[in-house]
Amino acid sequence: MGILVRGEPLSWEETKALSDYIKEHGVNQFINLMRTMKQRKYEGLKWGDEIEYLLFKFDHQKKRVYLHRKTQEYLERLGKHNCNFEMPVTFVEEYGSFQIESTPNKPFLDDFEELNNVIRDMRHRRKELMLLMDKDTETVLTLTNFPRLGCPDFCWPPAKPSPHGNVSQSIFFPDECINPHPRFPNLTRNIRQRRGKKVEINVPIFKDKNTPDPFIEFPDIPAAKPDHVYMDAMGFGMGCCCIQMTFQACNLDEAKVLYDQLAVVTPIVMALSAAAPIYRGYLCDVDCRWDVISAAVDDRTDEEIKNPGKSKARSSRYSTINSFLRSEKFSDVNPPYDEEVFKKLLDANVENIDTLMARHIAHLFIRDPISAFSNRIELDDETDTDHFESLQSTNWQNMRFKPPPPGSDIGWRVEFRTIEAQITDFENAAFVSFCILLSRAMASFKCNFYIPLSLVQINMERAQKRDAVLQEKFYFRKNIQCCTCDCDPEIVEMTIDEIINGNGEFPGICKVIRAYINNMDLEFVTATRICSYISLMQKRASGELLTTAAWLRQFVQTHPLYKQDSVVSEEMTYDLLMECNEITNGKACPELIGTLRQTSDHNNKHFRRDSYQTNDDPSSPVFDAESHVW
Repeated sequence: MGILVRGEPLSWEETKALSDYIKEHGVNQFINLMRTMKQRKYEGLKWGDEIEYLLFKFDHQKKRVYLHRKTQEYLERLGKHNCNFEMPVTFVEEYGSFQIESTPNKPFLDDFEELNNVIRDMRHRRKELMLLMDKDTETVLTLTNFPRLGCPDFCWPPAKPSPHGNVSQSIFFPDECINPHPRFPNLTRNIRQRRGKKVEINVPIFKDKNTPDPFIEFPDIPAAKPDHVYMDAMGFGMGCCCIQMTFQACNLDEAKVLYDQLAVVTPIVMALSAAAPIYRGYLCDVDCRWDVISAAVDDRTDEEIKNPGKSKARSSRYSTINSFLRSEKFSDVNPPYDEEVFKKLLDANVENIDTLMARHIAHLFIRDPISAFSNRIELDDETDTDHFESLQSTNWQNMRFKPPPPGSDIGWRVEFRTIEAQITDFENAAFVSFCILLSRAMASFKCNFYIPLSLVQINMERAQKRDAVLQEKFYFRKNIQCCTCDCDPEIVEMTIDEIINGNGEFPGICKVIRAYINNMDLEFVTATRICSYISLMQKRASGELLTTAAWLRQFVQTHPLYKQDSVVSEEMTYDLLMECNEITNGKACPELIGTLRQTSDHNNKHFRRDSYQTNDDPSSPVFDAESHVW
């Protein structure tokens, strides 16, 4: 969650007084950085993943499960024996005092054999965390959110909310559940103070047979909407977990291509990975975390929300991108931007700051800096980028463009941010590998996924709906073989199944990926594993396998204690997380992953290239890897 600077955080009033200074120097820092890095190039793609974990403590006698506030203790202990790891990894803090983020210690390379290392690395990270825990009462899970976050006594050690405190002022979420690193409570407090009141999160409740109609929990709280589950703290959003992927491109132009093309795919992947249907102890009528986090960090005042022209901010800081980096034609949402910043960027006459790049950065700068540290104000704009990052890192979008840090050998990067955390390492590795394979296939065949950005935003809204994989249609381009960036698109609405597996007119993304990998001479273990990853995507898309959200919903609705009233009780949550823990540790779950995990781990010596061809719609066009058409 951004760069973790150490120092004395400034209050909102102090930060507000420095806003113009931080913006001015942030723009200067970006200009200097782009001027310095304009010739930076690399051989081949590099990439890596970030996975966020939730820590849990079980009370088996009472059948209770709690979020375990032991992040600091575990990180301290991990640091002491990090040098002994078989495979060096990195563990860092996240927003919650019950969360840990992990990454590989070094990036993966553009090599198919590296896809074998993804799941090994993920399993190793989980193993290192589990070695610190009491195996009978503690565990670490890759769940997108804890179903009873914000319910009474949801954490251990126990902590009570502080409605009149200095940080979140939540009636549900204790400040002790915020990681004590200064960045996190400071962001929470400053977002609330800039907004002028607490954040307001309302998620539509799932109306079951016995759910009260209307569903009204808090008639005396105006912010709480009828038929919605109300939440009031940043922790409800930033306490969620996900997978983020960073791609380091060979050069700036390739980074722009990746940014734009993958942005179109982000809602499709979010719907496939949907994993968050339960909030504050209630089944809800959504499957994803996205809008919850968006509302959790929305620092706009009531006046700015009613009249977005006043601040130019039409949306929360957590939203969909507002412009592409290579296509003016498809950047049709006319995003607001800081005109002075835009002019300054273009007037700098830096070769790699064109109109689209200047508009992208100027859009980020319509926001106020929301987090600053007293020891990081007077900086050298030639060598530091803290002021630029204070705006960059607090604009959370479905894709993020990341220029090279000064004084490093890191290259041009983009970050893919919509994958929800899955229960097993196999699923998480499958989503990571799918995105890598898609990026390589797109580059190899020069695919063109561009559609108007306004349609991407509509797709993002649809992707969050309950059972979106099977019930929604998404705008997508049929003529992806058109190599010209701005050629006219043939755009239709398709189901996820049609987008992934194809139909009579469109080959499907997975067929394009297989056409790419069929040209490679793969070692059979790698080929088998890749095949299992692709099969997971295809079977999720077709409905043969459930999404995590659908599986969680099914578990609750078939639980013997469920009263068809949308309530997810303490004991039901205990049983659910015990089941998740067993599945994580190898228990079969045919509804969620079939037998694919076992297939992936089996060294199939009879692997054939035609095994890539499973799950295709037989009527879908054949992709010709030589001519790039079908």
